[in-house]
Amino acid sequence: MATEIAYPPPQPKQELFFAARERFVCYGGARGGGKSWCVRHKAILMAVRYAGLRTLILRRTLVELRENHIRPMRRLLRGVAEYRATDKTFEFPNGSLIVFGYCDSESDVEQYQGQEYDVIFLDEATHFTEYQYATLTACLRGANDFPKRMYLTCNPGGVGHAWVKRLFIERNFRDGERPEDYVFIPARVTDNRILMEKDPEYVRRLDNLPHGLREAWRDGNWDVFAGRYFTEWNRELHVCEPFVPPEHWRWYVTMDYGLDMLAALLICVDEHGGAWVVGEVYEGRDLGDGHDGLIVSEAAEAVKHLAGGHSVTAYLAPPDLWNARQETGRSVADIFAEHGVWLTRTGNERVDGWMAVKEWLKPRRCEDGTERPQMRFFPNCRNIIRTLPLLQYDEHRPNDVANTPHELTHAPDALRGFCVYRTVSAGEPPSCAREKLIDKIAPKSKRRNHVI
Repeated sequence: MATEIAYPPPQPKQELFFAARERFVCYGGARGGGKSWCVRHKAILMAVRYAGLRTLILRRTLVELRENHIRPMRRLLRGVAEYRATDKTFEFPNGSLIVFGYCDSESDVEQYQGQEYDVIFLDEATHFTEYQYATLTACLRGANDFPKRMYLTCNPGGVGHAWVKRLFIERNFRDGERPEDYVFIPARVTDNRILMEKDPEYVRRLDNLPHGLREAWRDGNWDVFAGRYFTEWNRELHVCEPFVPPEHWRWYVTMDYGLDMLAALLICVDEHGGAWVVGEVYEGRDLGDGHDGLIVSEAAEAVKHLAGGHSVTAYLAPPDLWNARQETGRSVADIFAEHGVWLTRTGNERVDGWMAVKEWLKPRRCEDGTERPQMRFFPNCRNIIRTLPLLQYDEHRPNDVANTPHELTHAPDALRGFCVYRTVSAGEPPSCAREKLIDKIAPKSKRRNHVI
């Protein structure tokens, strides 16, 4: 078997990446900086240098993994290392392994718990959540003398923007995180001389991107949350202290249901049209091991429990729950009805629905000069509060929300159904009269103890 690899020389910023010795090395910034090339060649060089090294290369999806790494490395390593398609692994003559993996959903990362790797490459790290990153750092171990390192490549934006920026840009470390373990190597498209020579129009295409994406992808600006869909979200404005709403308000349950997840929200609407998300159910297979998903009868009981005896005006659900099953002729809506939950069909037009959510979230000036949104959330609704600000624009449909990571979409889809059903006029200002009403119901000093 041949042992030589055709190896083009790295460019200056890539040399810094190859030479870095910190435990966590982050490379990137703007698009076109040659990040994937660095991952492939660094992984190969380390596998050849250290006999018996175990390396893991991760991307968010299988398609990205195959197109960016597996196919190029199969060409590069032909006659050098044996590729096993069944477990997506290259095995080198010296016993080193390069293993490929992906984490399409939040829970996919749990398959790596308990495994040991000497080196982990997290390619496009801002596509991974902080939970996934933290889970993978626990796999960086082994009873040998090999270097234990994690190499990250990324652009600003994505669901992991905040944790990557905190560690590598702001260097705002928490207990247990040592500053000397972290280094960031910025790279811009102009650092990639090969790309500039072969595709000189690439920079011009970056120049034509919309504001936010342009500053992030062209300039590597980490102060712009590139791709964030709900820029209206502000936790300080949208998350409120809980109180006990009066029964005469209108109550709704809105849901997104499948075996992968039941995401249901309990929402009440006051006399002035303000909406308060006061409770949630969030259960399904997307949560990982130990979560099998709720069958229809179980989901119906969970929804009734969420309603909690309130007089619900409507149980809102997407149109696909009315599709009759071929084997029984009954729909999910039929089975819900058999368990005492009569569903009301909402619209399913995605873009119009997301625009409606934006209207509900948008802060508007009140009569007293302050700004408040038309919708607020009780802090016990943890999953809608967690997922809504992480949603990104779809790269192929710029007015739509990206479907990946899929786990992030369930609770927002349920919220979208409510917002479509009760669309707020874009010009309607929120009345501050309801604030005075709430103070009568539950003074601020007493609200914290009254949680739905």
